[in-house]
Amino acid sequence: MRLYLSSYRFGNARGRLVDLAGRGARVAVVSNALDLIPDESRRAYARNVHDPLADLADDGFDPFELDLRDHFGDPAGLARALGGVGLVWAVGGNSFLLRRAMAQSGLDRILAERLARDDIAYGGWSAGACVAGASLRGIDLMDEPDAIAEGYDPAPIYVGLGLVDFVIVPHFASEHPEADAAKVSAAWLADQGIAHRTLRDGEAIVRAGDEVELVGDG
Repeated sequence: MRLYLSSYRFGNARGRLVDLAGRGARVAVVSNALDLIPDESRRAYARNVHDPLADLADDGFDPFELDLRDHFGDPAGLARALGGVGLVWAVGGNSFLLRRAMAQSGLDRILAERLARDDIAYGGWSAGACVAGASLRGIDLMDEPDAIAEGYDPAPIYVGLGLVDFVIVPHFASEHPEADAAKVSAAWLADQGIAHRTLRDGEAIVRAGDEVELVGDG
């Protein structure tokens, strides 16, 4: 299993992502965590602030946008769309919205099968990292669990993908608007005795096989 789970964007160890997925890999960029934001605002942000597709292309990848809403109720179609894809990259936003999108499209099951075969890698930042954890308990102190967009099931999903056996709390002790909420989340998880790992912006959790390590300099 190959994972690159970052607190903020690509973190400070982007070379590790290239090593994990392989330069030139086809990359499906999943932005459904942002589906509460109007399309024009998202396009303006990509033009003026941060465009993950452009950054991935700069690193030698072959990226394309994959909207999971196009495959709600159609896991077979999604599996075909992921043919030849070497990396799924999920951007930040609302973790609960992204988790619903993964469930309604079948991406959660497809990733589990392909990661077990080691013929795909998974990565993401903030929400994209959170959903990879064992649970989204505590993340509801950072993200609104009941937030939904058109076409989404209303019930939040608190079970993570289980790609690592702890909860991931991004933006901890960072210059980020959610840093205070991350502190509250980490304190609650500690009080509940729930295994978790905090990430500062710049840091990422890398998994290669059974080895899990912290990389980057937060």
